[in-house]
Amino acid sequence: MSVLTRDIVMDSALSEISEFIQAIPPMDLLPSDIIEQIVKEISISYVRRGQTLPPQGIVEENIYILRKGALSYFSADNKLLAKFSEGDICSVFCFSHNGPSTQHVISDEDTLLYSINYHNFLQLVNEYPDVTAFFQQTSEQRLNKKMLQVNEDAILNSSLLNSSIANFYHSPVVIISPDASIQQAAILMTEQNFSCLVISHNDQPLGIVTDKDIRRRCVAQGLSIEQPVSAIMTDDMTTIDINSTAYDALMKMTQKHIHHLPVTESNQLKGMVTVTDLMNNEGQNAVNITSVIHKATSVGELTEISSMIPKLQIRMAKLGTTADHVGKSISAITMAFTIRLIEMAEKLLGPPPVPYAWLAAGSQARQEQFAHSDQDNALIISNDLKPEHNLWFKDLATFVSDGLAACGFIYCPGNVMATNPQWCQTQKQWSQYFAQWINTPEPKALMHCSTFFDLTTVYGDSRLLEQVKTKMLQTTKRSTLFIAHLSRNALNLRPPLGFFRDFVLIQNGENKATLDLKHNGIAPIVDLARIYALSEGIATVNTIERLKQAAGTPSLSKSSAANLIDAYEFLSMLRMMHQAKKLQLGQQPNNYLSPKDISKLEREHLKDAFKVIKTLQDSRQSTY
Repeated sequence: MSVLTRDIVMDSALSEISEFIQAIPPMDLLPSDIIEQIVKEISISYVRRGQTLPPQGIVEENIYILRKGALSYFSADNKLLAKFSEGDICSVFCFSHNGPSTQHVISDEDTLLYSINYHNFLQLVNEYPDVTAFFQQTSEQRLNKKMLQVNEDAILNSSLLNSSIANFYHSPVVIISPDASIQQAAILMTEQNFSCLVISHNDQPLGIVTDKDIRRRCVAQGLSIEQPVSAIMTDDMTTIDINSTAYDALMKMTQKHIHHLPVTESNQLKGMVTVTDLMNNEGQNAVNITSVIHKATSVGELTEISSMIPKLQIRMAKLGTTADHVGKSISAITMAFTIRLIEMAEKLLGPPPVPYAWLAAGSQARQEQFAHSDQDNALIISNDLKPEHNLWFKDLATFVSDGLAACGFIYCPGNVMATNPQWCQTQKQWSQYFAQWINTPEPKALMHCSTFFDLTTVYGDSRLLEQVKTKMLQTTKRSTLFIAHLSRNALNLRPPLGFFRDFVLIQNGENKATLDLKHNGIAPIVDLARIYALSEGIATVNTIERLKQAAGTPSLSKSSAANLIDAYEFLSMLRMMHQAKKLQLGQQPNNYLSPKDISKLEREHLKDAFKVIKTLQDSRQSTY
């Protein structure tokens, strides 16, 4: 054989080895030039059936790639740990604690191996962390990482966003009379193979009962099964309109911590959708982040899950998701984290001594949160609270707030947190707070309005807050003086628009030559929406919903409401996209946008949005 012929044969052999190795994970993550270097370092070994590894005379730590054949990996007590076949990588000799002195590998058949020194290999791939991690982690660690990635991808690629709820609900709904017994309800659920029933009278739905209600409210409480089913039903039944998206349904079920959601059309019962209906449709993408949170057993697990939130915002922004959907999603996730931490705290501390409710304030309460938001929370406690109970609630607040901080929700700079005794109070004290703020609208009181007039219940007895809010809204609706002060205070934040519709940019500091989208754009709309809601006694706290419900009232015309909603959605979209870019670059998200970073058309839209805000602010100023 000539030298040229030999070289051709050698090149052909090396090329075949390269192709074989590059097709094997994680080698498929490496570029061709690195693969070529690896191939040059490879030794070829032949092991007969029944022989052990490493081959005779080889003591160095090697990675073995099976070209042909099969291997079995055994523990010191001869327990089979793993099997390797063609294309598998055997790296059990790369760790001293897994060496041949305690564990061994036997060839099940004649086997051809490619081997490479472990340390030389690491030097070649040191710029590829995913590859090095593969070899430096145990199989269990790799599997765990893989499943986290699978869950994460499923969450981030959810197909529910643009799917109508009409594609998911099932009909007819099983209905039962409120006078029927609990036993009759249980029999009917069993016969129909349904996990819930709608309680209805004269074609009007009164409530819902689930198999869980029967277990918790009947069996566990020793209630007679002959009692009417209305005794255990949930009467404040949450529903969803048939024109909503499946994503809306999932978020609503997450927020309410429910698994069954009646679907209505023109306020008439149309069908029922369950979490299972939504998840089954998703197939491999059926993992919802809130479900993952609910299964967590430690703060450490929750901390790991929280790393998905920035990625979720990036993903949703790329998909063109509305800022409203992003805000609702992240707020729902925050709620799920909070609920799971409270459940952990109650397991640790024991049952609460008196009824209470954990409250969210600010953007979380309004369902307008983005990634890396700070905490705004409080506690409202039954008036039966005694001094000896204070320690329990202090420990609860500390556990939950510290847990949220560990998950990336930083402590509130203004100390608006349940850990602050001022915001951990009885129902009576909260009522007094609101009465004082409304009746004596001093600057400090008005400052509290922007936070605490947007409260919502996350966990616990929701009636504690509802009763306070009902009374509060009755008062604000009548208090023109309070609304006047609130209106004047809201005018302190003005859109950054100059006399000739040019932008007024920040002049100094690290954010020089930028616009503060939050404080000079979004916050003024949030403030206006709050004023309209309080003026009309509207209970909802979400900004868009406030504007929709206030539209057509004496406080706000329909056209002005529509304009404000457009402005709010546009500003929120810019803010969301800006933050997503920051997150993708590994930077801390902020609200400071340079006009140079958006197109000329977007700059014009931005000016239009600021103009809408200015017009409505001027209107409030002329009124008060």
